[in-house]
Amino acid sequence: MATNDDRLPPDPSQQIDRSRPIHFTYNGKRVKAYAGDTVASALYAAGQRIFSRSFKYHRPRGLLCVSGRCPNCLANVDGTPNVRSCTEPIREGMEVHSQNAWPSLEHDIASLTDKLDWALPVGFYYKTFIHPRSMWGLAERFIRHMGGIGSINVKDVPERRYEHSSMHTDVAVVGGGPAGMTAALEAAAKGAKVTIIDDQAELGGHLRCEHKSYPDIPDYKGLSGHDMARKMAEAIKESNRIKVIPSSTASGLYEGNLLAVLSGSLMTKLRSKQIIVATGAQEVPAVFQNNDLPGVMLGSAALKLINLWGLKIGKRAVVATTSDSGYTLVEELLRVGITVAAVVDSRINHGGELQQRLKGAGVDIISGSVVGTAYGSKRLSGITVMSVSEDGASEAMRLKCDLLCLSVNRQPSAELLYQGGCELEYDQELGETIPLKLKSGIHAAGDVTGIHSLRASLLQGRITGIEAAVSASNVGENAELPSLLSELHSEKDEIEEAYRKQVSSTLPPVNDSAKKKFVCICEDVTEKDIRQAIDEGFDDIQTLKRFSTVTMGPCQGKMCSNNTATVCASKTGRDIAEIGTTTSRPPIQPVRLGVLAGPNHMPQRLTPIHAKHLEARAEMMDAGQWRRPHHYNNIEDEYRAVRERIGIIDVSTLGKLDVRGEDAPLLLDYVYTNIHSNLAAGRTRYGIICSEAGIILDDGSVSHLPDGRLFVTTTSGGAETMEGWFRWWVAAMELRVQITNITAGFAAVNLAGPKARDVLKKLTDIDLTTSAFPYMGNSRAIVAGVPAILIRLGFVGETGWEIHFPAEYGEYMWDSLLSAGKEFGISPFGVEAQRILRLEKRHILVGHDTDAMSDPWGANMAWAIKMDKEDFVGRGGLSIALKRNRERTLVGFIMGDGVIADDGNAVVIDDHPVGWVTSSRFSPTLGRGFGMAWVPPELAEGKTIQIKVDGKLTDAELVFQPFYDPKGKRLRD
Repeated sequence: MATNDDRLPPDPSQQIDRSRPIHFTYNGKRVKAYAGDTVASALYAAGQRIFSRSFKYHRPRGLLCVSGRCPNCLANVDGTPNVRSCTEPIREGMEVHSQNAWPSLEHDIASLTDKLDWALPVGFYYKTFIHPRSMWGLAERFIRHMGGIGSINVKDVPERRYEHSSMHTDVAVVGGGPAGMTAALEAAAKGAKVTIIDDQAELGGHLRCEHKSYPDIPDYKGLSGHDMARKMAEAIKESNRIKVIPSSTASGLYEGNLLAVLSGSLMTKLRSKQIIVATGAQEVPAVFQNNDLPGVMLGSAALKLINLWGLKIGKRAVVATTSDSGYTLVEELLRVGITVAAVVDSRINHGGELQQRLKGAGVDIISGSVVGTAYGSKRLSGITVMSVSEDGASEAMRLKCDLLCLSVNRQPSAELLYQGGCELEYDQELGETIPLKLKSGIHAAGDVTGIHSLRASLLQGRITGIEAAVSASNVGENAELPSLLSELHSEKDEIEEAYRKQVSSTLPPVNDSAKKKFVCICEDVTEKDIRQAIDEGFDDIQTLKRFSTVTMGPCQGKMCSNNTATVCASKTGRDIAEIGTTTSRPPIQPVRLGVLAGPNHMPQRLTPIHAKHLEARAEMMDAGQWRRPHHYNNIEDEYRAVRERIGIIDVSTLGKLDVRGEDAPLLLDYVYTNIHSNLAAGRTRYGIICSEAGIILDDGSVSHLPDGRLFVTTTSGGAETMEGWFRWWVAAMELRVQITNITAGFAAVNLAGPKARDVLKKLTDIDLTTSAFPYMGNSRAIVAGVPAILIRLGFVGETGWEIHFPAEYGEYMWDSLLSAGKEFGISPFGVEAQRILRLEKRHILVGHDTDAMSDPWGANMAWAIKMDKEDFVGRGGLSIALKRNRERTLVGFIMGDGVIADDGNAVVIDDHPVGWVTSSRFSPTLGRGFGMAWVPPELAEGKTIQIKVDGKLTDAELVFQPFYDPKGKRLRD
């Protein structure tokens, strides 16, 4: 890359500030830019001409559209791949890297595939590497590696924060060009509250890039395009009824006139009474041999590079056009000192004052002709021109040039109109798909209508602005409005008719022998590919898209949809209108998933003991909404403390419900699969809650306290859900029950281990012996001076007590228990040690070992179901499940020496996955990896299963009882 600064002298239209230099790096080299530059404009100024390599053939690609709609400028910016460098504002210290090229953009070894195009026909990935089957795995990795997509650094955690906001407006104007600005000013003048969404930093649209004056435009006579844009933008700024959202994209239109507006890291949900779509139209490339060479660019891109960033874009240019817009471009090129070798105009004998003036300036006008071939290896060096007649096309001449500007076809940016349910139709005369019938509440103005005339755009803007304001009910009865609108419509129709007469939609000649006539520059799909796909039967635009991948790249059809339909129509002999277009779906432009997700609005819940965990330097983790200690020090030491001495864990996250009322036992019998109405005071029972279909929803304990109250615990994430579930059935059954969620009001710890009784009896006076306080018993007690509920449970497989007490005593109770247990070697343990401990007892975690299809039968929990009850929630579903053939059952397994499976690893038969591991860890007691897995019942009848670990199949021994203390003696002592 050269280090020279290819800039033109300062000009009022330029948006760069030369007094504010900015520096960044590109592939490790320092580059100078100015405030107002984009990454691409700065690199172009520094001499860069190749910006990317193409997807399939790794051909060199240069700037094409400079509007963020094509793939040619994709780069890695500050670690983010596939950033559109032509729209990315420059920042000090930015690190930019080219992508998908090795060793460099200039010399990419993968470009050898360009010579092997004969081996890569359209749809080759459907046809090749099928047999033997093992070949596809190798081929797929190679294809993915070679394909032109950016690489993601999975270790990089973005610091960007995403936000969502909501807005309401009377009239939303999408597009800040002349039509959009006029519409906004007119609607505001009629009393409407207006919001403009524009994808540029400044309003003005294409006028910002024009020095041409418009003497026939009232109120702006004698002003250049960029001065006109500035004057209109100032009027908008002065209006207190217009809000502008710059540098933003309306990425989708949804029901009820809801627009999703993306502004960097912010997504605004804009609800509008009326929407004016003034999104303009993008120029699209012509199809000819080597039309993707660097140096071939759209005319609108050339105007931006010259007038917004003051760039020298070439020395000798050719302009190809089908309308008068090409001649305006020629004038701009001549103004900045670029020699124009010729204008290639597809129209025949189309004269005009501007054309004659250019001829007088020495510009060769080649009428009735199109570009046939572009020449050059890595950069454009010349073209051939082909004359068009009724007899076909023939090569006329060859021209030298380093710049080819295409102002030949336009494609209205009508995605929002499609999404809004409007009817669009291909206009044969204009050669564009234009709005035919608009939905109520949606208006269209400007180039999106297919009429590319400034006078027409301004009139359309005025009309839609007035009509939108009236429809938004901001305008009272006005006798003058109907006649005014009638007059404006009449004038608009006259201008549109005149425009149609000077436009040619002449199709380019067809040369089937040419290989590299690219229709889709995103996917490297050529005209020959499309014709071959049609020959193979894919003549419908939808199936053609899927087979050839045309329109499926980064531009999503913006650059290639029209050309695809044209080639398809030519090949099949049908009208383009009959061919149609592929479906336009939001988002219109690529969107970061973080923007769609927005900020994390879920409240982060901390237990009353949280500060003590931080003091102990615990490694914290997210567990649903809660923050919990993953571990404190060594996980195995924490495990052994529980198994050999005494451990303590914060279980304040458990859901806690206080259930009262004379019908409370009836409710519990109905929502749980087992019986609780016969639960004696002072006793606790485990229970499962199922859906009507018999699917496990939650589990926990029900304690009948000595004072007669019922105390229910749920999973950590199930408190609110189960509270709602209980209330639902209370209402449905008209029961006399009061339910109170006391999760936030109570802290809880689990004290477990062989020395648990020794520690606890130092802090309470109640009898803790097994005869007085048996397993699954409960009691009220004073612990360390604090009133508490003690429940003797064995989730981790050792003698232990859950201690529930008022939340305000959380830190005090934690310290008291640690102090009392110090002589016994007490140790706090985290979630990870708890998971190993509970897994050794084969205790399930609902939502981790179960999913949306798991029922208690498959989880081997039939002991928790009492089908002899008259009725309960899920009884019908469980009855059906009991009769049908079971697909999978939950089993335990022990791995061979040195192998530990991961959660989610596949259980395999004959190289086909038939089940999966739900939980797997290393057991210090067993000295091996172990876990639980869902497997087909026939596998559960055997002795071993095979699990795929790190790509290798490993035998695992099946176990059908708890791995540790299978008879439960330790937890009952």
